[in-house]
Amino acid sequence: MPDAALNETSYVEFKRKILKKSGIDLSSYKQQQMQRRINALMETLGVKTYEEYFRLLEENQQRYQEFLKRLTINVTEFMRNPERFGELETEILPALLAKSGKLKIWSAGCAIGAEPYSLAILLQDLDPKGSRQGNHRILATDVDRQVLEKARQGIYATSELRNLSPARLAKYFTKVGPDSYQVTEDLKKLVDFRQHNLLTDSFENDFDLILCRNVVIYFTEDAKDKLYHRFYDALKTGGVFLVGGTEPLLRYRDFGFECLFSTFYRK
Repeated sequence: MPDAALNETSYVEFKRKILKKSGIDLSSYKQQQMQRRINALMETLGVKTYEEYFRLLEENQQRYQEFLKRLTINVTEFMRNPERFGELETEILPALLAKSGKLKIWSAGCAIGAEPYSLAILLQDLDPKGSRQGNHRILATDVDRQVLEKARQGIYATSELRNLSPARLAKYFTKVGPDSYQVTEDLKKLVDFRQHNLLTDSFENDFDLILCRNVVIYFTEDAKDKLYHRFYDALKTGGVFLVGGTEPLLRYRDFGFECLFSTFYRK
């Protein structure tokens, strides 16, 4: 395994090359955790130096995709943290729908699509007419093209659907294999999947609701501060921001938010 202290110069060069290749700035991630992840990958491959590892990423697309996956946490469960989705269903979304018949929602760091499709299910149940008419839009973004392609296909294992009721499973999914289901076309129409880098790409605005859960946990504090200010600016006045349970906004007032309840913040 490479020694981080002895290879600091080569790691800096590795970060520069990765930024040029992928657009991902590793300097915005907490260095200790990120190097630990990268070093673990290198060790499993028998790679001794960052230079050698980068050459491998250049030459082997499978290893490059594997590297990208280790930078992100691709959550693969519908209605993950059911209590949060219960609050979305009974408190947040009804209040937003009462103010506007057309909601604009962003699932940032959507991985393979479980979160935005879960939101689509809630909207379909809460406002079936508006959903059919295309009143609502769910933007779902991730930095990883490969997981976005899987999200667009919308095929999931039974284990990833365990938080869904039998009624919702029957209504919004079609069984396509012994242990797999595919989301319906009506549900797919509600979600717009796009590649997006939170640290470098521009943000849309006028969102009613933004979810960014378990995405920034490995970012530096400076990167997180900048990101939270940008999320605030991307929301409508009265819009709601939901973060992961492991990353509450302890300084939410510094960003302009008010706390509604656990991990929910309003502009």
